[in-house]
Amino acid sequence: MNALAVQVGIIVGYLVLVLVIGVAAYRLTDRTAEDYYLASRTFGTVVLLFTTFATLLSAFTFFAGPNIAYREGPEWILVMGVMDGIIFAVLWYLVGYKQWLIGREHGYVTLGEMLGDRFGSSGLRALVAGISLFWLFPYVMLQQMGAGTALAALTDGAIPYWAGAGLITLFMIVYVVLAGMRGVAWTDTLQGAFMLGMVWLALAWVLLAVGGPAAATRELAAAQPEFLALGGDYYTPAFVVTQAVSIAFGVAMFPQVNQRFFVARSRTVLKRTFALWPVLVLVLFVPAFMLGAWARGLGIEAQEGANVLPLLLAEYTPGWFAALVIAGAVAAMMSTSDSMLLSGSSYFTRDLYRPFVNPEASARREDLLGRIGVAVFAALAFLASLQRPGTLLEVGATAFGGFAQLALPVIVALYWTGTTRAGIAAGIAASQAFYLASVFLPALPMAYGGWGASLVGMAIGLVLTVGVSRFTAPASGEDTTIYFDLAD
Repeated sequence: MNALAVQVGIIVGYLVLVLVIGVAAYRLTDRTAEDYYLASRTFGTVVLLFTTFATLLSAFTFFAGPNIAYREGPEWILVMGVMDGIIFAVLWYLVGYKQWLIGREHGYVTLGEMLGDRFGSSGLRALVAGISLFWLFPYVMLQQMGAGTALAALTDGAIPYWAGAGLITLFMIVYVVLAGMRGVAWTDTLQGAFMLGMVWLALAWVLLAVGGPAAATRELAAAQPEFLALGGDYYTPAFVVTQAVSIAFGVAMFPQVNQRFFVARSRTVLKRTFALWPVLVLVLFVPAFMLGAWARGLGIEAQEGANVLPLLLAEYTPGWFAALVIAGAVAAMMSTSDSMLLSGSSYFTRDLYRPFVNPEASARREDLLGRIGVAVFAALAFLASLQRPGTLLEVGATAFGGFAQLALPVIVALYWTGTTRAGIAAGIAASQAFYLASVFLPALPMAYGGWGASLVGMAIGLVLTVGVSRFTAPASGEDTTIYFDLAD
């Protein structure tokens, strides 16, 4: 059997295993929206930790991270591994715990549903859902781009980009339509553990081949001595803070992550999970990003737009092992996309279809419509991914910044009884308008004195949410008891 057949067999075999797990979950899933989207809120610590972890192991972290370390130095570990790990753990407590209390009390499935009830506004509910679906689209597309380039690099072009992206899209559609949240969480746990194991084995294999970490670092120092010093033209303080804050706050508003704030079985489960989060993040990101940085000193030639990790593995490991690691990367992308598709479907059915099209829709009808929505959304994202609108970093960072604009208005609403419907609507709408203009209008800058437009937009959202709320009265239908009369 030739090397290509082995590589393809490993990838396809892994996908089939994931599909089998999805079928098993389908047999245990009730035909209700709450069970399909939230697995009836029954997750324990291990499953919640790994499903959240695997959900965030996207093409952005697995390929874009090593690519940045390869081109600019390993300080990306500080951004994603240290700062983001800690900031997101804090947000998990500030946002996640409060949402869990509210969701447990009122049975909410989506962020928009929760905000819509608090402020008595179906329009606000639709605004949050529409913004979330808008920014979700490029991030699903990002996973398809990553899968297509990874399989093309692994097979030296035998599997073209479009075929690799299409294969992963097809498996995602079949799997998510069948599995729902329970199957997604089961496979996320498998994929997260598999990913960790493969990254550490890859690190060990490459370092043994080159003579150990000291030898790899000497080669890096000889080739790029500036990589061993903090800072530089790329990693400026403004850039590091902008990226860390935008990514961490954006992650907290990602639909697939935000919904996981609702699914914990108990308070203890939730608290254990966010305490373990920073450790798990470092355990993955340090070896992955260091492999990218060391590849620069080892003479790996990665062209602009190429992913360095498959090239490094092809140089220092046998083809079957490289295929296993790429299967782990594909697992990361699938574990992000499947959760995104599931959450996006819930935002569509719960926040747009039910309130505006068919308020009397049965649970079974909503469940069916959600599954159809998964297929349509994934297919459209695949078609868009064929255009390759930017690098993995550019597409991912743009989506993070868009989601981050939601975070501060939501946090203010969760903790301040004085927040009004006009205040939160103004904060969300203005920050989104500013950020969208910065992204899509060439005349506007993407940074101000080195500080990214996403950070400036977040500040605008905070000021307007607080300022407008101070000068407006609560509208008819607003209910602060939803958030503040809870036993915690």
